[in-house]
Amino acid sequence: MAREFSRARRVGEQMRRELSVLLQQSVKDPRIGMVSLSEVRVTHDLSHARIYISLLDKSQDVDTTVDLLNKASSFLRRELAQRMRLRIVPGLRFVYDESIERGANLEALIEASVAADRRGRED
Repeated sequence: MAREFSRARRVGEQMRRELSVLLQQSVKDPRIGMVSLSEVRVTHDLSHARIYISLLDKSQDVDTTVDLLNKASSFLRRELAQRMRLRIVPGLRFVYDESIERGANLEALIEASVAADRRGRED
């Protein structure tokens, strides 16, 4: 029987919390800017972790920020190893999370459709 909360999910949530603190306090590169971690997905064997990020500052370049975070992944992995009690700390890979933008675009389309429908009924 499958557990409701797998170990990979629990490790991912703990990693998300620890990485959020590390990005705020330990990463000194000002080019990274304001980053929000939306999700951490860890493989079942805990060897790899994909970290989904979103940018809080719209003027930031997505590709540059993701590249900088991926370059800092060895530092962040070493810091995670000191903070978390894991035999093996997963390899980190940062990916831009497009779901927030997609959701905003869908919401705008729905609102435009509803507004057009209302205008059509008023005529």
